[in-house]
Amino acid sequence: MSQKPTLTTSAGNPVADNQNSLSAGPRGPLLMQDYQLIEKLAHQNRERIPERVVHAKGWGAFGTLTITNDISRYSKAPLFGAVGKQTEVLARFSTVAGELGAADAERDVRGFALKFYTEQGNWDLVGNNTPVFFIRDPLKFPDFIHTQKRHPKTNLRSNTAAWDFWSLSPESLHQVTILMSDRGLPTDVRHINGYGSHTYSLINAANERTWVKFHFKTLQGHKHWANAEAADVVGRSRESTQEDLFYSIENGDFPKWRFCIQVMTEEQARQTSFNPFDLTKVWPHGEFPLIEVGVLELNRNPENYFAEIEQAAFSPSNVIPGVGHSPDKMLQARVFSYADAHRYRLGTHYEALPVNAPKSPVHHYHKDGAMRFFANNPNPDAYYEPNSFNGPAQSAEYAEPPLPIEGAGDRYDHREGNDDYSQPRALFELFDAGQKQRLFENIAAAMAGVPEFIVERQLGHFDKVHPDYGNGVRAALEAAK
Repeated sequence: MSQKPTLTTSAGNPVADNQNSLSAGPRGPLLMQDYQLIEKLAHQNRERIPERVVHAKGWGAFGTLTITNDISRYSKAPLFGAVGKQTEVLARFSTVAGELGAADAERDVRGFALKFYTEQGNWDLVGNNTPVFFIRDPLKFPDFIHTQKRHPKTNLRSNTAAWDFWSLSPESLHQVTILMSDRGLPTDVRHINGYGSHTYSLINAANERTWVKFHFKTLQGHKHWANAEAADVVGRSRESTQEDLFYSIENGDFPKWRFCIQVMTEEQARQTSFNPFDLTKVWPHGEFPLIEVGVLELNRNPENYFAEIEQAAFSPSNVIPGVGHSPDKMLQARVFSYADAHRYRLGTHYEALPVNAPKSPVHHYHKDGAMRFFANNPNPDAYYEPNSFNGPAQSAEYAEPPLPIEGAGDRYDHREGNDDYSQPRALFELFDAGQKQRLFENIAAAMAGVPEFIVERQLGHFDKVHPDYGNGVRAALEAAK
């Protein structure tokens, strides 16, 4: 038998005895100096992290997306770039209402979240097994979720709260009908469809936008429980979906989905009889037929569930060039709320965790914060932006066209039409000779050690305010040498 590795503390110190605490004898009290005991107990107290407010109970696996049809006419995203192109994917499925320890076989919407590790960063598609949702306005979302959670007094789930909210919110009818149908209680997640649900954008190389809906059609077919059957399943196992997904993949029976899109031009969107950005509506397939894109296959189980599934963080804010958002109000709110939830639940640098880290290079200026565990930018002088030290910079080639909706907004140049010199000039001209001289000397002192090219750039701004301003600072700099 090969020699076992030596047990250590988290700091790497060898452990001589992991069976007995340090004490003042068999009947004596423990000693506070037993750092090994303290480390183990303190770590155990911190092993849990906040569970997701919704979608807490989940199951996941890794796989690949293989492109089977060229859609470059709609999107310039490299992941769609060629037939046969493969991209690594992480999938997490979930129930919506149940807590982390809830039973799998409950009637509920199933989350269907995908993280595509592309060469231009991560693209997260966070959807459900339904093409619509209960509400269309995000202001109602916290109230809706309250109805799906526990009553504040009884600590029980409340059918009264759920039906009260739904009966007061007729926009929920479409989703309620799906939830209460056969597909509201699937046997597992291999036998469900997945939908992006929201309307998104596809943007091609000519910077033309097409509205899009994303669909993942199960190739395993659909299977569902009746309520009585599900009750029997829960009586045998609360982990029926986890068991099904894990052992299917472990035994080489890899689940697959046909990836399709629906597309709508901007002109078609203006002509539809319904709001194409309303999350409670589907696009009729007769008018907007499915276009096949590829096949999603899940073929690898995680090695560590907590690290790779519980810590997995998906957000609609993660898009790549060629994929964008839309005026869907629910989507726009989720762009904020999902990333915000992850920063609370996992920490400031949650996207540096291995499961969330992109496979592509990452360059940003975020600093410090809890759990800052990754290496510094190799250029330490470039820790802000704009800078003169070759730090990461914006690239206009990735700009999206503005949304074709009145008041939708764009990134307007704040300098355009602005005069940044006349008001400083008016102030400068109010100064008497003594005030001006002190201004020149104060600036010269503050510029000590600043590279000459930066000094010259700033002097150019002073010149535009007033020639005396620039010349006065020059003279003060010369005198300070």
